[in-house]
Amino acid sequence: MNQDLPKPPGIKDIARAAGISIGTVDRALRARSGVSPTTRARVLKIAEQLGYRPNIAARNLKLNRRLRIAAYLPREIASFFDPLRAGIRAAGAASLGTGVELYFRTYPKLDDGDLELLETDIACKYDGIILALGNPNRVDSLLRRITRLGTVVVCVASDAPRSGRLASISVDGFTSGAIAAELFARTLLNPGSVATITGELTVLDHAEKLRGFAAGLAMMAPHLALLPVLESQKRPRDAYRQATELLSRKPRPLGLYISTINSTPIMRALEEHNLLGQIKVITTDLFPELVPLLEAGKILASLSQRPYTQGKIAFETITGFLLEGRRPEATTKLAPHIVLRSNLPQFVSRIVATQQTDANAS
Repeated sequence: MNQDLPKPPGIKDIARAAGISIGTVDRALRARSGVSPTTRARVLKIAEQLGYRPNIAARNLKLNRRLRIAAYLPREIASFFDPLRAGIRAAGAASLGTGVELYFRTYPKLDDGDLELLETDIACKYDGIILALGNPNRVDSLLRRITRLGTVVVCVASDAPRSGRLASISVDGFTSGAIAAELFARTLLNPGSVATITGELTVLDHAEKLRGFAAGLAMMAPHLALLPVLESQKRPRDAYRQATELLSRKPRPLGLYISTINSTPIMRALEEHNLLGQIKVITTDLFPELVPLLEAGKILASLSQRPYTQGKIAFETITGFLLEGRRPEATTKLAPHIVLRSNLPQFVSRIVATQQTDANAS
């Protein structure tokens, strides 16, 4: 019966169709050096047309080796990257028996220690890495070097589209900004100004949120003027100082969109000025300090970036490619979740469940 089934296409079939050697095809498929970008692109296109699926798992079994995947994530800000780590860990636990080893590598914070750690680890020759990064311009050349050595890279939380990475997984930043603008349009009916505090705009995610927020205001709330963006540079001290200066202006903004998770110092400045509940505030993500403020109506909404889901999908994406040859979409953008006082208990229960799962895994 099986004799009637067509034999799946292999490297020889791709080489024949492309008119090149089997060795060149193998190097192109594995992103090894010695193949021009044009040739590699042609090989990948032919492989896709033929329906080629490399059985990397079988190859590794034959070589008596396991796939090694490393996740590079910053220690700060823990309220975002800890659940992202938990999502990767949960997906890794679900993959038991597939011959995959998962390693977690930690650096201090975005754009601080990531390059040095990646450089140090090049000799480890991981089969794949999941990476959260800040300014892509800092790491593009290093990531291209890593991918040329055959390591598959998946970006999470933001993107480095020119780095040679396989895919990126993140929330849709533009949509997050547009949602914030619509919420203000529906709740701030009098003319005035609104402000936004972000991290560094060199981070693509932050830049996309600002773009969506500005576009949304222009379309849905022309009566609200957008003040110049404040970049907190990811440092709590700067965020607090900038918020204090902003709140000391006359007239004060009617609304404040905090598009970075680093909202705690800004909330402290609002409290010290007795403006919690007076200025409409939209934050990003959800962590314990924000819960009572949402319950009391002092925060209008928070836009969740779904870090646990990002981590889970990132691991599934990289193992799907390495184990089964499934080529993913180059960019996966998740829809943000809107956290309001009415649905807050549902999100809090998810946080508790995630923390318990992560604690048990640790």
